[in-house]
Amino acid sequence: MKYLIVGLGNIGAEYENTRHNIGFKAVEAFAEASTVTFSTGRYGDIATAKHKGRTFVLLKPSTYMNLSGKAVRYWMDQEKIPIENVLIITDDIALPIGTIRLRGKGGAGGHNGLKSIEENLGTGNYARLRFGVGNDFSRGQQVNHVLGEWTEEEWKLIKEKLPTITNLIKDFGAMKIGLVMTNYNNK
Repeated sequence: MKYLIVGLGNIGAEYENTRHNIGFKAVEAFAEASTVTFSTGRYGDIATAKHKGRTFVLLKPSTYMNLSGKAVRYWMDQEKIPIENVLIITDDIALPIGTIRLRGKGGAGGHNGLKSIEENLGTGNYARLRFGVGNDFSRGQQVNHVLGEWTEEEWKLIKEKLPTITNLIKDFGAMKIGLVMTNYNNK
């Protein structure tokens, strides 16, 4: 069984430690725990990890957030991975910092990366893990917030959550999504 695990983010040093790049941080943590490294491929950096007979293709799209769908579609086709085995990891300003919320399908919720994926796949029926980055910003400052760097206190909390995300990804490959949602949402 193959799974495509996509961490959304923006490429470039100026975005590396921003809230918008939590998806990159999540797949990097999984790769590190699996002792695999990323290499540059078409439309992104790719790593392949194995766990209990399952293959996890980890993707950090190089298309920038707003065009992520192109990379997701390409790697789904390239690796012959069905949509039910795709997990997208992204930031969410509607959730408190550090909160994780897994869903089997849904809408883009105003997130441009998810909009691009929906457009390229023709559906919103794919799993997504939303990682809360909070909404402590003034009106009109949303972009500055998500493209802003984590505070030291926030980053400490995020680092504590990354092992949970790694376990969630493993469980996504081993269990039905409803059970994974029960085990991880609101925890």
